Amino acid sequence: MGTVTLTGNDTILLNRRVISDLADADAATLGFPNEIASIKTGKNGNSIFALNESGKQCKVVLRVIRGSADDKYFNALLAQQQANFVATVLLSGEFIKKIGDGKGNVIKDTYIMSGGVFTKQVDAKSNAEGDVEQGISIYNIDFSNAPRAIS
Repeated sequence: MGTVTLTGNDTILLNRRVISDLADADAATLGFPNEIASIKTGKNGNSIFALNESGKQCKVVLRVIRGSADDKYFNALLAQQQANFVATVLLSGEFIKKIGDGKGNVIKDTYIMSGGVFTKQVDAKSNAEGDVEQGISIYNIDFSNAPRAIS
C-alpha cells in the first residue's frame, strides 16, 4: 500500500483564541506570496543568489459566519487597528493541521504566525437569489513571519 494522508481536524488560533465560526469552502487559507530566494545568471554562467527576507511573509484569508462571535471579535480588532494604527498590537496565531497516516499515527503540521495586521476591509453583499456569500465575512491578514514545524 502506498503512503496515505488523513486530514480534516485543523485548528486555527488568532491571539490564542480558537477560531470556530468558519464558513464554507476554503474557510481558511495560508499562502506565501513572495519568493524566499532569487537567482540571476549572467555572462559566462556566473550566478548570483540572494536571500529574500520578504519570502517569510504570509497571507491568511479567513471566511467566518457573518455576525458570529468570531466575526465580532475580528471586527473589534480591525476597528482598533483603524482607530489608532501606530498603537496597534500586532496579531499572532497558529495554523495547525493534524495529519494521520492510516495506521493510528498523528503528526502536527504547524505554522506559527507573528506580526499580523488586517490588510483589507470586510466586503458586504446583498443578493435576492439566495447567494450564501452574503452570510460570510472575509478577513485578510498579513503576517511578517510564519515558520513551519512538523512534529
